[in-house]
Amino acid sequence: MNTLKKITSNQMFIPLAALLLLIIFNLIMDPGFFKINLVQNSAGNYVFSGYLITILDMGSELAILAIGMTLVTAASGGQDISVGAVIAIGGSVILRVLCGTDPRPEVLKAPIIVAFLISCVVCMIFGAFNGALVAFFRIQPMVATLIMYTAGRSIAAWINNNTLPVISPAASETFAYFGGFIPGIPIPTPVFIAIICVIITMLILKFTNLGLYTQSVGINENSSRLNGLNPEFIKLMAFVLLGLCVAVAGLIKVSRISTINYSVIAKDIEMDAILAVALGGNALSGGKFNMIASILGAYVIQFLTTTLYKFKVSADALPAYKAVVVIFLVVMSAPIVRDYLEQLRKKMAASRKEAAES
Repeated sequence: MNTLKKITSNQMFIPLAALLLLIIFNLIMDPGFFKINLVQNSAGNYVFSGYLITILDMGSELAILAIGMTLVTAASGGQDISVGAVIAIGGSVILRVLCGTDPRPEVLKAPIIVAFLISCVVCMIFGAFNGALVAFFRIQPMVATLIMYTAGRSIAAWINNNTLPVISPAASETFAYFGGFIPGIPIPTPVFIAIICVIITMLILKFTNLGLYTQSVGINENSSRLNGLNPEFIKLMAFVLLGLCVAVAGLIKVSRISTINYSVIAKDIEMDAILAVALGGNALSGGKFNMIASILGAYVIQFLTTTLYKFKVSADALPAYKAVVVIFLVVMSAPIVRDYLEQLRKKMAASRKEAAES
């Protein structure tokens, strides 16, 4: 029983258990789910193809968002529901800088790195706006970010005068690499981008006090203030860092199709990012967090999404299935349920002890 308690109390237990269930389900229903092929894509390059590659590819941008969402949740005790809309803004800014006033340019008007850096600044500004409402005006995070959730896609459309810019291969072949494949490398580029973001995040958390300060503010804001911390600044920085993660995801999104659809791009991705944090065993009320668990949770969510698509579940029905997962996680994390399970465990241990003694 003690061994079982140690296993189940580990924060990685929930995402790993969910991953194992999905693997077993797919092995039973269709072992071909795990098959990986080397195929030739439209550009004539040989790349890996298969459901597992799709999970790694599409899950990478979700993992990047989960990094920022974890920090926001830990520091503020709430979630940012505007990340999908801000991705639309960030992607729109990138296309605006690259295309200028010509929606279909023959050559790019600026280097891709310049467009990306400008997008980072813009997304961080919007993140700071959300953070300021939460930190200084004491507005509940989900309510504060509802503003950008509502207005963000309209702002994105306004940036490009309601046109849909398109970057053709003739204008730039390299732009499609960020959301696709680099010639000669069969693994999707977003996987490498996600790995870089994870490494940088782990180094920051290891060699700075960001993680400690964030958790301190989330656990007890007043106590952290008495210990010399500035809770408002830490909350603001968490939202700014989420804005940076959103800019990276925005680059990947628009690079995949070399254009943008303001009403569809990154639709409902904020729900997946929040669910990734919850699936990682992190308390949605703030405080202690496990970044690796959140990142693993992101890939588990994508695993679930890909599995549902594999078995012909319509896109409109996906939120209903994910809602079941959300309800389960919220119920299992409720204090009254945890207390009941702990009491049940103690009763079982006592019964086993009595049986052994008799």
